[in-house]
Amino acid sequence: MNDEYEMSYALPDSVEGLLQRGRGLGAVRALQDQRESAAFVYDGIRRDWLWDQSDERSVYLARLVCDLDLSPMPVVNMLAGEEEACLRACGVLELLALAGSVEAKDGLRAYVHTGEHWVRVLERMSAGWPPEWWEDLGDVARARMSAEAELPWRSEPWTRLGIAVQSRPLVPRPSLNGLSTAELLRLLADSHTGDHTKIDALRALNARKPAEELIPLVPWLGMSNGLRPLPLLGRAVRRLGTLAVPAAHGWVQAERPWLALLGTEILADHPGPEALPGLVNELAEQWAAQDWCGPYPTARRLARFGPDAAGAVPYLRRFWLHTPHSYERTAYLQALAAISGDDGLEHIYTESLWDCQETTRLLGITSAPTNPETLDRLAVLRDDPMETTEVRAAAGTKLAAPDGRTVLTLFERASPTIQGASRFRALAHFPWSTHAEWRA
Repeated sequence: MNDEYEMSYALPDSVEGLLQRGRGLGAVRALQDQRESAAFVYDGIRRDWLWDQSDERSVYLARLVCDLDLSPMPVVNMLAGEEEACLRACGVLELLALAGSVEAKDGLRAYVHTGEHWVRVLERMSAGWPPEWWEDLGDVARARMSAEAELPWRSEPWTRLGIAVQSRPLVPRPSLNGLSTAELLRLLADSHTGDHTKIDALRALNARKPAEELIPLVPWLGMSNGLRPLPLLGRAVRRLGTLAVPAAHGWVQAERPWLALLGTEILADHPGPEALPGLVNELAEQWAAQDWCGPYPTARRLARFGPDAAGAVPYLRRFWLHTPHSYERTAYLQALAAISGDDGLEHIYTESLWDCQETTRLLGITSAPTNPETLDRLAVLRDDPMETTEVRAAAGTKLAAPDGRTVLTLFERASPTIQGASRFRALAHFPWSTHAEWRA
């Protein structure tokens, strides 16, 4: 979170606090009072409410600007701020332009002519927009670059615009995806194989079924300097699940620190029954300390115990409701489902369709109950040009293969008279996540 302001999060059940945390419930409740919520949305762009850089807000805030029919001009004006504030505004404006906002598109293009942080803004524009939206700014970019203290590092959009860069152009290495699993393992086992080729081999392995034959090779898959493991090795080992546990008992005794650490992490991810009380206590202590950065590994380890970890449920619920670290919310919901089952989580899965984190929205897509409200939301996600490719694809798949169940909606249960266009307004009033047991 930015230290430019002395900031504290608003109460987690207020609209302001929900929006600061990127909760789906905040996006829906903002529709109740659009005038008051407008200030909170603009504040969410102007100030940095991210707990750390793994948190996401751009899609969430851009969608709110659209849904509340807010003017993008206050966001355009934020481009004049310091660099990080400028880039937050840029992230929202890029998306609004994709959704058809001429003001957002023109505002960013105009900023390239005169703005202080124009280099990074143009790099962002080129990454997210079609080339025809920015290529004609080449003359402006070439003229302005001559006054910059140093050349840019990234190749795009500068190479396309005929501007020299500091970085060397990347020479793509041949793909190893065509090799068999046995061939990839032989490359990893060969002491003459270079680090880059081994990394490519691990990348190819991670895209297919986990290979148990990797386990005996792990101790030899450090970088050439011996100081750390090859990138992607940890992911490859974790994908093996419990198959890696016996070997991990030996790794923890290794003299190489990176191997001992990997072994320790694997064993921690697969705790025995004796570890359960300690993990519940660890989560309770993290809650008491308001430790927002880190409880998600504890939650994932508790999830492996299923219903036996019922003692962790109150803390998982509290973390879901209160945490400002939106990246971790997905893990809390997954743990709740593993421990308690999906029963009672329907309203949370539905709320997740509006969440700021892509992973949480994806979980909502796969798990939210089928009813008119969720189907409407899935259609929005599928067709939203501001959405990520993964979310749009998942929503489209879910809509193309309905489960065929006839489900009473949450709102028909609450009030049988809710009909037609009033449904969505009722959605904003429905007490998601406000049940007594969730306030505990």
